[in-house]
Amino acid sequence: MAPFTIKWGILATGGIAECFSKDLLTNPASRDVHDVAHEIVAVASSSSAERAAEFIKKIDGPASAKTYGSYHELVADPNVDIIYVATPHSHHFQNAMLAIQAGKNVLCEKALTVNASQAKKLIEAAKEKNVFFMEAVWTRYFPLSIKIRELIKSGAIGNVYRVLADLSFNRDLPNGRIDFPDSHRMVNPDLAGGALLDLGVYSLTWVYQTLYHTKSEEEKETPNVVSAINKYDTGADEMTSIIVQFPKSKAMGIATTALRVGTDLDGLYTGGPAIRIQGSGGEIQVTGPAYRPTEYKIIKKDGNGHIETVQVPIPQDPSRNNWGHGMFWEADECARCLRDGKKQSETMPWSESILIMETMDSTLQQGGVTYPEVIATDVFDPNSPLNTSRK
Repeated sequence: MAPFTIKWGILATGGIAECFSKDLLTNPASRDVHDVAHEIVAVASSSSAERAAEFIKKIDGPASAKTYGSYHELVADPNVDIIYVATPHSHHFQNAMLAIQAGKNVLCEKALTVNASQAKKLIEAAKEKNVFFMEAVWTRYFPLSIKIRELIKSGAIGNVYRVLADLSFNRDLPNGRIDFPDSHRMVNPDLAGGALLDLGVYSLTWVYQTLYHTKSEEEKETPNVVSAINKYDTGADEMTSIIVQFPKSKAMGIATTALRVGTDLDGLYTGGPAIRIQGSGGEIQVTGPAYRPTEYKIIKKDGNGHIETVQVPIPQDPSRNNWGHGMFWEADECARCLRDGKKQSETMPWSESILIMETMDSTLQQGGVTYPEVIATDVFDPNSPLNTSRK
């Protein structure tokens, strides 16, 4: 039987769009997937159609793909089944809403939005328009993540009571600055910059997929959130620590992120695991980076010092210069959901996207971090500068 093929429109032409699109172009058989397939049929740059055409060439994409110089043209293309929103998270609400209002299915990069209010509005609109909508938390779809969730559910390390998860990069400079220009999306409040929304979302992903997602619906609880933030000169957060407390299950998740110290000290993760999942009967340690892990270790309480190390490499496609980043698994999920008529993914349901955005809202509020109204508003404007690139 021929695979179910979905036609993608790529909204934006930056680095993450490039990685994702190159993953779409790999042969699904290279990752042992035979039921779904992907086609890139259109790309839009908000600045020019030429930029979109350059992008197609850069990724060695299909010459047949349409190239647009505006997001409005892309969302109006009847040949597009689903739109991948790959802009900075400052733009997600306006861009994703533009696509949803046009009746398009949407995979939107994370962090899903700048705040929970925007996330709720997008989900309401997706329900109203009866379209599929998903936050692109690619790490949840890794076979490694799936296996670890299965281990937790099976009781392999007893009851899990604590998870420590970090994603930090050491960009500290001797003059007290951080090694990003103030205009860079990592530190620029105009782009919802800061460690939390860009990196900390992965730390929270591990907290929530281990301590929350693995529970039955009856066991799930809204956590208490306590946090602290160090602000950078620009007003964005440069170091953030969050305690997520689940009182009923006696569990806590500690999610940390920073721009002055790194999870990875030396490029080899000699400093230890990025994630520690601690249970009453043992511990699972996930080697970093938190967003793209390929190794975990199981240490049992009664294991007499034995450490089981499991490698889960990301498949590469020899026909595409051995490319394979790991974003194809979330794309496969989108295809299966569209094939099966699902409007949300069970692995990254809307309720969890909202809960994680609420956790980040609370954290930013506690730390006094605010963003400009143009990116924080939850009022959709099809002609917002975020949708048109006009200042």
